[in-house]
Amino acid sequence: MDRRHFLRVTAAAGAGLLVSGTASCATSASSGPVTQAAGTATIQSNLSAPAAKAAIDALVKAFNDKKGAQASVNTVASETFRTQLPSYLTSANPPDLFTWYPGALLKGYEEKGLLLDISDVWQTMGDYPQSFKTLSGKVFVPTTYYWWGFFYRKSNFAKWGVTPPKTWTEFVDLCKVLQGKGVIPLGMGAGSDSPWTASSWFDYFNIRVNGAPFHRELLAGKQRFDDPKVKAIFTPWREVLPYTDPNGTAIGFQDATTAMLQGRTGMLLTGAFFADAAPKDAIDDIDFFRFPIIDPNVPLAEEGPTDGFFASAKSPHVKELKEFLTYAATAEGQEVYIKASSGTVLPTHPNAKDSGTPLVTKGRQHLKEAAEITQFFNRDSSDALQPTADAALVKFLQQPDQLESILTTWQKAAEQVWSS
Repeated sequence: MDRRHFLRVTAAAGAGLLVSGTASCATSASSGPVTQAAGTATIQSNLSAPAAKAAIDALVKAFNDKKGAQASVNTVASETFRTQLPSYLTSANPPDLFTWYPGALLKGYEEKGLLLDISDVWQTMGDYPQSFKTLSGKVFVPTTYYWWGFFYRKSNFAKWGVTPPKTWTEFVDLCKVLQGKGVIPLGMGAGSDSPWTASSWFDYFNIRVNGAPFHRELLAGKQRFDDPKVKAIFTPWREVLPYTDPNGTAIGFQDATTAMLQGRTGMLLTGAFFADAAPKDAIDDIDFFRFPIIDPNVPLAEEGPTDGFFASAKSPHVKELKEFLTYAATAEGQEVYIKASSGTVLPTHPNAKDSGTPLVTKGRQHLKEAAEITQFFNRDSSDALQPTADAALVKFLQQPDQLESILTTWQKAAEQVWSS
């Protein structure tokens, strides 16, 4: 992600950071029980990239400046947050609120009774689109969402004399041209700290070849990873492997982003969140195009992950946290967040203004044109299933001739997750 806003880089984050003027903050995420301050809702945040961290700090400050209930934020590196989340929720004294995303993982925590029912907050939120209501259920408040695509620098494409493709054939031809110019066409940052990036390729090949309904069924355990339909998506993937960074499974997401921004690679399949780590002077030079259509008969689907907040069922600060969630769900709160961020996320409130940049306007239209929206592999399945994808897809990138055994092993590993 994050992608997500789920920017999964290990950007420096100050554990124990306080928003100015708030009460004593939660302790570091990995240091055990959280110290709750009287009357203050603590927020455990995975938004550790500089722009995303600045955004949530601004949101909390704006909330606190209203002189009602108060909130404090504790920022943790995203990967640490992900691995520690089960411990946070099951501890004797968990934080009150968490930044995260909806999906199968959240439903699992809800079924275990770990999440607070915030249906009454939803009753104050007005006319949110039904898609967000369905996605969130009664335990999540969505605040932002974003899009995925092939991102590139406009100045580099102009220098190389190339234009964005629309069809799969045009995409392959573009890769050939860039390779002929001495440029690695496709970035890939699936190293040890971010193997999940390979899942974005899997997601897109599957929704382009087999469609979003099959994709969701597969991730829910209703289809098999060793099914011939799944095997079929690796045919076009193999076609572009020769144009993919040969060091793609050795470097991390942040290095892959840097390589694209510096023109060492031509394109990177990623989410708009990657701009959180991009230099501000590069933002206006960034553009994207959709993952090319492979089968025009398959309804168009796009990845549009959603982010927001959920609350612990053990919170002693229910009144305070619900006041914060109500504010975070408003157009005002979301505009505060976006203004302080890199400006590449979209607000979920129907009346909230986004940054209005050409890139964001294009991103919003990009998602509107889709017949279906998916989230991301671990969001549509579970965090427990993500490692099975990481192992399988990284091995495929390294040893594509072993596909049969890779899919067989993947299915067995997935069955163990689904049966646990």
